[in-house]
Amino acid sequence: MRDWVEVRRGAYHDSVTLMRVSRSLSERPGVAGAMVAMGTELNREIVEGMGFEVPAGAGPDDLVVAIRVAGAAGGGELDAAREALDGLLRDASRPPAGAGLLGAAVPARTTGSAAARADATVALLSVPGPHVFPEAMDALDAGLNVMIFSDNVPLGQEIALKEAAARRGLIVMGPDCGTAVIGGAGLGFANAVRPGPVGIVAASGTGAQQLMCLLDAAGVGVGHVLGVGGRDLSPEVSGRSALSALAALDADPGTELIVLVSKPPAPQVADLIREAARRLDTPVVFALPMPGEDDITQAAEKALRALGRPVPRWPRWAAERRPEPGSGQALRGLFAGGTLRDEAEMIARGALGWDLEARGAEAPGHRFTDFGDDAYTRGRAHPMIDPTLRLEAVREAASDPGVGVLLLDVVLGYGAEPDPAASLAPAIAEAVKDRPDLAVAVSLCGTPADPQGRDRQAAALCGAGADVFASNAEATRHALATVEGTPE
Repeated sequence: MRDWVEVRRGAYHDSVTLMRVSRSLSERPGVAGAMVAMGTELNREIVEGMGFEVPAGAGPDDLVVAIRVAGAAGGGELDAAREALDGLLRDASRPPAGAGLLGAAVPARTTGSAAARADATVALLSVPGPHVFPEAMDALDAGLNVMIFSDNVPLGQEIALKEAAARRGLIVMGPDCGTAVIGGAGLGFANAVRPGPVGIVAASGTGAQQLMCLLDAAGVGVGHVLGVGGRDLSPEVSGRSALSALAALDADPGTELIVLVSKPPAPQVADLIREAARRLDTPVVFALPMPGEDDITQAAEKALRALGRPVPRWPRWAAERRPEPGSGQALRGLFAGGTLRDEAEMIARGALGWDLEARGAEAPGHRFTDFGDDAYTRGRAHPMIDPTLRLEAVREAASDPGVGVLLLDVVLGYGAEPDPAASLAPAIAEAVKDRPDLAVAVSLCGTPADPQGRDRQAAALCGAGADVFASNAEATRHALATVEGTPE
């Protein structure tokens, strides 16, 4: 093997572009491994974990390139890979065809100037979090509602943006708003669902996706999903965008029912939101991953009953294999969706009798990880786009004889990985081949109309040895029953 590592100072590229470049290089003949990423602490650890030596001084504003080729001398593979790298990065930076040519329209240089040319009502911003504030203010000054996909935005800036939006009669969706649907048009990570009478206020992207997919499976559509960001129901932000979103949906004549889905909110903010909901003309259902509250599946069922619709049996797909008896007793939850992780842990805590106030202290063998958390996405694409970290965690968990059950989520839709089963199914198949006693349950969030094809994904995951569920809550309860030795 031959390794080559280079640091390119101040050469910024977005994480999705770099993920695609890394994948293209890794698939080249003679290349045994490759990673191209910004030099964040997490990315440097990953590169070093692959066996490369990262030069000292590489920082988050620098591009780290690591390529490993087969053979002692590497032949011409390394030179070819380096040439391909430069071409891939050059293509990614190339302006659109015709830009800058004589007579062609000059590209807009600010969000405000772009808004002046378009008949738009929403600006979607996805730039590094520390730099999003002036762009968002520019959009608000141009009269646009703002969806901020970026994470790692300072808390004080989030509050200032939401206060500025309220003064202008606008809404800031985010920061860290991964999902929205406006008049049937999906923004960010969104599923292909039918239009309908339900409006969703979401302080959770994957929570909103799970809800809209369950409603779609029951034949009920969604008109709008207004994401507000995972911190909106924190004590500091105090539901500023959630309150505006509730009022906007209440004023929408096409919305017959509102569902609010969130990561665990601050209790005082939850009370504030409930009081505001009581004053609305439109009924509101809550889905909050907290003790004593409805999980997302239960909230979907409550919404269906409120609309006078029947509650279906939620789709599930059973694997042909049955795990052999084993000694592993730990449940390992490896999630791409933060709210799906929170919901699974809440259900597990209630079922296994853990101390609900002592997070993790009562179950040292059980673990629930959200790979979409900010700690894992600095300088990297979200795990719904780049599954690398979670695939490594699957292999690590499967090699632990104390782990008896793996609980995973797969979230489909626009913006997500085009074929998640293509990488996850082989990892599951390898895990259960080495561990015949290992059980695997997958929560599959998607619809038949999604570009990845929900049923095709389910078939691939089942074929690899996993039991697959459309409901994250049902997947979690199945995993718990398996841990306790009472599988359905």
